[in-house]
Amino acid sequence: MSPLNSPLEVGVRALVLLAETFPRRLDVAQLVYLDHAMLHSGDLDGGPDSLHPDLPVGPGELGLRRRLIEQGLVVLMRAGLADMAATADGFLYGATDEAASFLDVLEAPYLGQLKERAEWLTSAYMHEGTDVRDGMKQITQDWTDRSRADVPNHGEEEI
Repeated sequence: MSPLNSPLEVGVRALVLLAETFPRRLDVAQLVYLDHAMLHSGDLDGGPDSLHPDLPVGPGELGLRRRLIEQGLVVLMRAGLADMAATADGFLYGATDEAASFLDVLEAPYLGQLKERAEWLTSAYMHEGTDVRDGMKQITQDWTDRSRADVPNHGEEEI
């Protein structure tokens, strides 16, 4: 098992996001976008420096991230740090009362950086009536622009 992007690591990142948005609950899609934005915050307007480097597989990374987030949520729920509620809007996940205490015990500098970015994300993108997916449009547009720039003549034939 790889220590990078393991269910435990991704679960802790999801827990940071769930604890920051507590008592609000999030669906898997929101967690996927927020996790990506937390790691690549420098790609967003006014965001702090990114924690992880940009990868050339950008859009594909989101597809892989969904499976990892789901595995991380299973770890959190087994540990009693997160729970799931079935609602009219689908399955929503939330931090339990023990989550903040658990995160406070951890002292890794990386975790502090995750918390700072999660706090910035929730203040910048989680206002009442807004959807975090709207903020992610900026990142996906950047990917589109970069991929078009990499294709000579954007698919047009030279005359």
